[in-house]
Amino acid sequence: MLKPSPEKLLALGMSFWNAKALLSAVELGVFDALADGPADLATLTPKLGLHKRSARDFFDALVAMKVLERDANGRYANTPETEFFLVRGRPSYVGGLLEMANARLYESWGHLSEALRTGRRQSEDHDASDLFAALYADPQRLRGFLSAMSGVSASAAQAIADKFSWRDYRTFIDVGAAQGMVPVTIARAHPHLSGGGFDLPQVGPIFEEFVVANGLADRLRFYPGDFFKDDLPKADVIIMGHILHDWDLEQKRLLLKKAYDALPEGGALIVYEAMIDNDRRENAFGLLMSLNMLIETDGGFDFTGADCEGWMKEAGFSSSRVEHLTGPDSMVVGVK
Repeated sequence: MLKPSPEKLLALGMSFWNAKALLSAVELGVFDALADGPADLATLTPKLGLHKRSARDFFDALVAMKVLERDANGRYANTPETEFFLVRGRPSYVGGLLEMANARLYESWGHLSEALRTGRRQSEDHDASDLFAALYADPQRLRGFLSAMSGVSASAAQAIADKFSWRDYRTFIDVGAAQGMVPVTIARAHPHLSGGGFDLPQVGPIFEEFVVANGLADRLRFYPGDFFKDDLPKADVIIMGHILHDWDLEQKRLLLKKAYDALPEGGALIVYEAMIDNDRRENAFGLLMSLNMLIETDGGFDFTGADCEGWMKEAGFSSSRVEHLTGPDSMVVGVK
């Protein structure tokens, strides 16, 4: 019998080293600095405002982590993935999520043990009565948060555009639309569709700016409102992505019932999340996301596809199905 090795445990326990190195690289603009082509240590160090003591170790660590490349002449370059996903200003940029992780989540997760002992959120606004009210009241933080939501939703949005039977519908509304990544992605893929996004009024200018930049202002509009206080806009399809996990069970049930009431007969609700597998053994990201909801919210938690189907049935939906999207994300589709 082989003796057990501590290698996996040590790698897991020290994985925050890797995470922080990547987050700092995004914050410092390493990938942006290489967008125009390779550069050597002597060029990159002053360009990024780094001290020479550890700059070489930092860049070479990123090479070892496979997020940078280095050629025989010592010039550093982005990998295909970082060139595509981590250069600011590109439509494919997903670094907004990593920026938020660096600015907010990294520190908050240092208090996970306290959260597990107390059941109380540990984010920077843990004394505020409403986390989202505090977040949305700060224009700079709000813009960063909405950009992060675009990053976390981009791949799932494309998968929903590809996999759902949009030919059977004409209108759709994304509830909690943030910057508008999901409506823009779907509308771009299906020219016959029109609709928009529903979110708090403060989001409106940011949503509209994003829609205009993507040339879709003729088919997508912003619907201001509070989904706990107001009725949802009526549409053939309603989407809730990374929304339900923010709230406790009764609030989840309320939002599903509001979606049911806003749909016509035959209409569909799409709920997508980093859905926990029904056996709760495989989707570590989904389970860790649920712990993130412990850190970030008063009552939120993630859930399995079976959980969501059960709540949809309680709300009145006649049928439902679970379908994998991409990575850890799956969607539950309920039909009225």
